[in-house]
Amino acid sequence: MGFQLWESRHAEQAPSEKNARRGLLVGWPVLALFVALPLVYFLVDFPVQPLLPLNFAAGGRGGVLPKVPRVERRCDVFKGRWVRDTNATYYSNATCPLIQDQQNCLKLGRPDRDFLNWRWKPDECELPRFDPVRFLELMRGKSLAFIGDSVARNHLRSLMCLLYGVLDIPDDVTPKFIPETRSRKWYFPEYNFTLARFWAPFLVKASNTDSLSKSYRADLRLDEPDESWAREIEKFDFVILSAGHWFFRSLTFYEEGRLVGCSACWRSDVPNLTRHYGYRKAFQTAYRTLLKLEGYKGVTILRTFSPEHFENGSWNNGGRCLRTRPYTEAEIKLNGSNLEMHTTQMEEFRAAGREAAKRGLKFRLLDMTEAMLLRPDGHPNLYWHSRHVNTTSSDCLHWCLPGPVDTWNELLLHVLISESV
Repeated sequence: MGFQLWESRHAEQAPSEKNARRGLLVGWPVLALFVALPLVYFLVDFPVQPLLPLNFAAGGRGGVLPKVPRVERRCDVFKGRWVRDTNATYYSNATCPLIQDQQNCLKLGRPDRDFLNWRWKPDECELPRFDPVRFLELMRGKSLAFIGDSVARNHLRSLMCLLYGVLDIPDDVTPKFIPETRSRKWYFPEYNFTLARFWAPFLVKASNTDSLSKSYRADLRLDEPDESWAREIEKFDFVILSAGHWFFRSLTFYEEGRLVGCSACWRSDVPNLTRHYGYRKAFQTAYRTLLKLEGYKGVTILRTFSPEHFENGSWNNGGRCLRTRPYTEAEIKLNGSNLEMHTTQMEEFRAAGREAAKRGLKFRLLDMTEAMLLRPDGHPNLYWHSRHVNTTSSDCLHWCLPGPVDTWNELLLHVLISESV
């Protein structure tokens, strides 16, 4: 009855049957558009923008809604692939005089150049190119230390070449600093920036480490840090920690002054504890040392294990790295000793990071393992020494400069920027 009454009162305003059909034809697409637009917004990969509630009590119906900061989706910059880019190189052996001959592949005759034409592309975002001015501004009045072996030195030399484009060669202040000749310190007066490298291939105290010995053995005090870095590191603002390849030699392990085991020592009277036992203990000691330093307020950055790419032998018995392009993810997987070294590092890094958080300290990650596993083409191979040197050994462990190791500093800058915002 009520419906009939409403219909009779509004009969004059009701459209004809023909107009009603036209209204439906026009109305449905409009309705579909209003339904589809929100779906498109969520399905298309836009940066995330928070939605505001319609709260007119705060601003009034005629007021202006407050601005909401744009929130970018987080991106794992360590997951990605190498993509071709003919503009990937920042410098050459002609423009950077700081390259050591062992990594100066072009100077020493490497004939191919295609290994220079690749850049790292994270899966979910773009990695900005290295900006030396921005890096130096972030480092103004600060200090940065590399702790590790010759691969850490490789990393540092890449950084120095990247900075050389805007600065002259920095002041070498090593004589005022430490007597250990394999550790160095530089000062950039324009930015009051100190850069150091501490030679500590095991991170912990070691003896009998003659690299010229055929046995390549070493005795490690696994519960004592290497004093070359431990006595100086407290005042540094950023510390990049790394280690790895020296643990593949014959090692004997000592804790609390007594022999507890060994790795690749072939001794029947000593327990075989494997290299990973010593590797884990070394990182535990390094992290514990940093956390116990009362004056240490720095950011600790772990640079993960850098894989080698010897094929058909090792460095001194015919092993080579002859590939001239990167692997794809389908061609190689992280496994074996590379996986074990990386896993050990990550487990100890996470455990130390939890303890660091209790002290208000920051532990950050520079996870290069999987990215560098894909670059068998980036090593010196035979082009690490003069042609006049009588040796057939290859270097498939260090990285050519320039080369893929420059990406480490692109990612380092990303980490530093993240700390500054």
